[in-house]
Amino acid sequence: MNLVGRVQAILLKPKEEWIKIKDEPATIKDLFVPYVVILAAIPAVAQFLGTVLFIGFRIPGGGGTWTTRALLYAIFSYILSLVVVYAFGFIINALAPNFASTQNQMTAMKLAVYSMTPVWIAGIFNLIPALGVLSILGSLYGLYLLYLGFSTPLMGTPKDKVPGYVIVSIVVMIVLMVVVGVILGAAFAIRGVMAFF
Repeated sequence: MNLVGRVQAILLKPKEEWIKIKDEPATIKDLFVPYVVILAAIPAVAQFLGTVLFIGFRIPGGGGTWTTRALLYAIFSYILSLVVVYAFGFIINALAPNFASTQNQMTAMKLAVYSMTPVWIAGIFNLIPALGVLSILGSLYGLYLLYLGFSTPLMGTPKDKVPGYVIVSIVVMIVLMVVVGVILGAAFAIRGVMAFF
């Protein structure tokens, strides 16, 4: 798979690309290496650089300690983003019978992975903390891609069941992101723990 070509196609011609993706043979490893592994790093790396370049040097006494904290945060958020996309695909597949859809773990994983593409690409806005809010645009486009993927239909979902399946999937993703936020917040907001780093 051509990484750049796939990113361009899913972002610019999503309807046509979902049809190609549906019939494309793949394994979970094919999806994650290199696609997810590379794209999921964009927000984490951008956030690390943005933190160090724009925030870290303004904090008195921050120095290497602040950089270490930012690096650890980036590493943990990156790992958790890989876990989230895998869990999202797993849950999409588990929900399939509730929406008269065909269970297929590989297809559900494709849906989860490729609908996250604009979220990861928009993560580049984290490079400048003030622009980080623009990453919401990537999330909104990702929701649209998710809808198109269900409508293709990747999971064999009847048209009348697509809106419900999409809404429940969005709720699942929100819950997953909240859990990640709580984990990262708990790990990095405790001063006693962070003093160690």
